[in-house]
Amino acid sequence: MKVTDKELAIDCCLLAGRLMMEAGAETYRVEDTMERMARTQELSAVESFVTPTGILLSPGSPHHTKLVRIKNRSTDLEKIALVNDVSRKLSTGDYTLAEAYARLQDIQRANVMFPIWLQLVAASVASGCFLLLYGGYWSDVVAAVAAGGAGFLVLTVLHELTKVKFFAEFLAALSVALVAFLAVRMDLGTELDKIIIGGVMPLVPGLLITNAVRDLMAGHFMSGLSKGAEAFLTAFAIGAGVALVLSF
Repeated sequence: MKVTDKELAIDCCLLAGRLMMEAGAETYRVEDTMERMARTQELSAVESFVTPTGILLSPGSPHHTKLVRIKNRSTDLEKIALVNDVSRKLSTGDYTLAEAYARLQDIQRANVMFPIWLQLVAASVASGCFLLLYGGYWSDVVAAVAAGGAGFLVLTVLHELTKVKFFAEFLAALSVALVAFLAVRMDLGTELDKIIIGGVMPLVPGLLITNAVRDLMAGHFMSGLSKGAEAFLTAFAIGAGVALVLSF
């Protein structure tokens, strides 16, 4: 195997790891995928170290350790599934190394996320369903749908404009509470607390909390604690936004 082929294998592993981390995969899953892909290319001495903000991959002598920064993180389970599919096909020989790398580049360029309007509809409907789940009245469903949709829209727009997640989440929660408050004051809703709870549920970092606990259980303490801290900041932003409205 030529040195250039091994360098391509290293780049392929790093690209797969970066795509998975940016899509919200667990740390242990990213490390396992990268190491399996590397071993299929005769890089048996490979070692990886993955954190939510960066990936270190050491393929062993004579190759140098490489670092990839993780700047953006979201939740995209379909992208994780696509990268896992590439990894499996490379391991079974269905893909050559060049084909696997080209496929990963296609996944990187492709936008596999649902369109914003569909995400907005889903967040709104989910808010209404959560209100009913927590024992709210059917008459409050419309208010919860409006509050949840408004919060998700504010979160999406502000995060795209400012790139500051805490600020966007704070104003999104504030928007949810404000819409819920106005709905109750205008007799379009009854239970303010249930409407707010339903509206903020699309903002709750459920996958992030799950991954933090899973990483801690797997012994990845740095990743687990950092994801837990990120989830705590999100929860604090949501609570602060709601409390600001209720305090008046």
